[in-house]
Amino acid sequence: MDNKLKKIFADAVVYKDLKNSNFFSALSLPSFMRDWLLRRFEDSDGKFDADELSNFVRQFIPKKDDWKAIKSKIVLDNERVKLLAKVSIEIDIANGAASFSLPDFGLSAKETVIDENIWYLYKNELVGGREIWGMIELGYRPPNYDARPKIPGKIRLLKFKNFCPYTIDLEFYKDARKNFSFSEWLEILLGAIDYNAAGYETEEQKLTMLTRLLPFVEKNLNLIELAPKGTGKSYVFGRVSRFGWLSSGGIMSRAKMFYDMQKRQEGLVAYNDFVTLDEVQTISFKDTDEMRAALKGFLENGVYTVGNHSNNAEAGVILCGNISKSVMDMDGESNMFDELPTVFHESALIERFHGFIKGWNIPRMNDDMKICGWALNSEYFCSILHELRDDISYRAIVDKIVKVPEKSDTRDTAAIKRIATAYLKLFFPNVRRAEDVDKEIFSRYCLERAAKMRAIIRKQLALLDIEYAGKDIPKFEVI
Repeated sequence: MDNKLKKIFADAVVYKDLKNSNFFSALSLPSFMRDWLLRRFEDSDGKFDADELSNFVRQFIPKKDDWKAIKSKIVLDNERVKLLAKVSIEIDIANGAASFSLPDFGLSAKETVIDENIWYLYKNELVGGREIWGMIELGYRPPNYDARPKIPGKIRLLKFKNFCPYTIDLEFYKDARKNFSFSEWLEILLGAIDYNAAGYETEEQKLTMLTRLLPFVEKNLNLIELAPKGTGKSYVFGRVSRFGWLSSGGIMSRAKMFYDMQKRQEGLVAYNDFVTLDEVQTISFKDTDEMRAALKGFLENGVYTVGNHSNNAEAGVILCGNISKSVMDMDGESNMFDELPTVFHESALIERFHGFIKGWNIPRMNDDMKICGWALNSEYFCSILHELRDDISYRAIVDKIVKVPEKSDTRDTAAIKRIATAYLKLFFPNVRRAEDVDKEIFSRYCLERAAKMRAIIRKQLALLDIEYAGKDIPKFEVI
């Protein structure tokens, strides 16, 4: 399997040893950055010089505590400094100037400038999202107090190199899927997100774990997951992909989530593929009614309105929380949302979530579940899933082969088709036409799973609101 994976995916494969080595754990790097480093420093046998890699990290991936010393070099010593960082671009409409911020270090756009010639060199890469990872070179523009008006000193962006070292070829990825059986493909998907398929006892455990990836590959897919502690929710949603956002506990405001009227700044949903509210039981909202209204509109059709500002976004919203064993034993039959914040104690809001992940089907993390071997580079893999979000051909296939029952509830139909489409992209990306679909396999691994995920939402709605009682989901079939 290792040789087969290396032969087909070549440069997109790295050797990951998370079971036997805590080297990268000590560095505290997200998966996508770790795999970028592995690809840079590993040889053909998957070996790397730990000292060389450590020196690179110390030199180019500074910690927050290092920023004051870096700023001193730039401003006081007039040195140029290179580092790998997350960059956010801002364009001032009033004066037509571009600036940037480094959110991980607290450097604001007011303190920076991008000269016009530099902007035109790198603008196509810099405007690719709210926050772009890249290797940057910084310098200093001294103040000019003789000018009228006075020109303040600012940190300048001198060079930029995009973090992603790959050419993302979707057609190649789709064709590559044909070389693997379904069980082999599950192993590849799990390895891409740092898990070892052999560490799971059943296929259902693997499938449930991979269900967490559905918002990575499908736009505006909203899910709820309740799971025991230690099953890796925070890791998958917060450490694997650079295209998502994980918010753990604390206070969440409408301004941060959707739009800040004071700053005139778009919120999290505008710039991320998905926004995960982790440890949702501990999250509080500044204004419950305000947040509930904004969420209902956004979960329904991807549109949010704050004051006179309206916009649409493609992020999915995921709620993650822990669940007690007594509730797990009821297997979704008891009211699982009692402990959620009051903002979610409304059936009209819960109905807009497409499906439910039964996180108790995922075993608690142990060392045997950590990847130790050749696997797809997480950065490459998540970039592929990000690109697949724009491929509408899969939804056209689902529309063509799925028979919608008579008088089926519109929201149920939309939810089941959206989830089934995401499964199709994830498990069978090689499918190009409806005729390519193995209907029995599609029904088992895509459509039936989608219907079950939606059915749990339906059961919970009936417990929340008597209006939904007795409204079971009719059987969707493949034709």
